[in-house]
Amino acid sequence: MIYMITGGTGAGKTTFGRKLEKEKKALLYSIDNWMQDLYWQDMPEAPDMKWFVDNQKWYTDRIQRCEKLILKLALQRAKISQASIIDLGFTFREHRKKCINYFVENNIPVTNYFLDIAPEVRWSRVEKRNSEASGTYVMQVDRSMFDYMEGIFERPSDNEGADFILLEE
Repeated sequence: MIYMITGGTGAGKTTFGRKLEKEKKALLYSIDNWMQDLYWQDMPEAPDMKWFVDNQKWYTDRIQRCEKLILKLALQRAKISQASIIDLGFTFREHRKKCINYFVENNIPVTNYFLDIAPEVRWSRVEKRNSEASGTYVMQVDRSMFDYMEGIFERPSDNEGADFILLEE
């Protein structure tokens, strides 16, 4: 079984994933943690939106490498009846569909949890996470990064090919 977690910046995807780990006896794969452990040391200490724009290929290439391995490992686990939770943000419908299809084509059931949290609540969480730099903190997210992600996020629908669970605050 595969559990996907979709939501905007600050929705609580990693926090929810950790809770789901215990409930479902599953392993959580969170892209932020992978990127932090493998590549953050190669980035400026406090990258801003300009850095991400100027270095989009560098950043995107590394995310894609992590995702490829995460999906491969989750599929291997699913084939031996071990559940995985995938927290890749899933900003775009096409990205979600590609991930869902990868597992469905291998006869693995997928559930997509969408954390539908109001933007002002999420921004408040991001500010708190930035100031405390603990818990699920990986990097500073400034307002321009948050707003950029808000502008490109594609809200999921219940017909994307997986069981769909809408969670609202």
